[in-house]
Amino acid sequence: MTDPPGPVGFDPIGWIRTPFTAIEGMPIQASAAVGIEGSIELRPDLEAGLADVGGFSHLVLLYHLDRASAPRLSVTPFLDDHPRGIFATRSPARPNPIGLSTVRLLGIEGATLRIADVDMLDRTPLLDIKPYVPAFDDRAEPRIGWYAHRLERLPATRSDHRFGPDRHV
Repeated sequence: MTDPPGPVGFDPIGWIRTPFTAIEGMPIQASAAVGIEGSIELRPDLEAGLADVGGFSHLVLLYHLDRASAPRLSVTPFLDDHPRGIFATRSPARPNPIGLSTVRLLGIEGATLRIADVDMLDRTPLLDIKPYVPAFDDRAEPRIGWYAHRLERLPATRSDHRFGPDRHV
């Protein structure tokens, strides 16, 4: 493997606004945040890029987990009681703290998108928006590893302090 050409950087395209001002008590996935509304405040210079977005019911958001704890290679995820490798989890304590959520699009007003099913902190920096297309994004017969025996916990599980900015392990 050769060395990479240098650091990679991204500028936010906007900010995600949600009712969550603290990590503790948040839903841990968008599918457990059904009905919780928020918005995207897109940078005004990017508003033209929203052309045709209104035809989609769902959007995939990629965002910077800017208030996550320091990266770790082993974590105990919210849905489990045992340590797991970071890349086998959706923990925010990642080497590159990038979040991914599929949200419902409720409407667009100028450079503001009204969304639902939000599971991120208020004022989260947004890196990209992609349309959710089932033919592209759904897979037949997926294996979901250790999650297969833990998904029953999802609806009631909420975030706690373990991956917050003050947690350095």
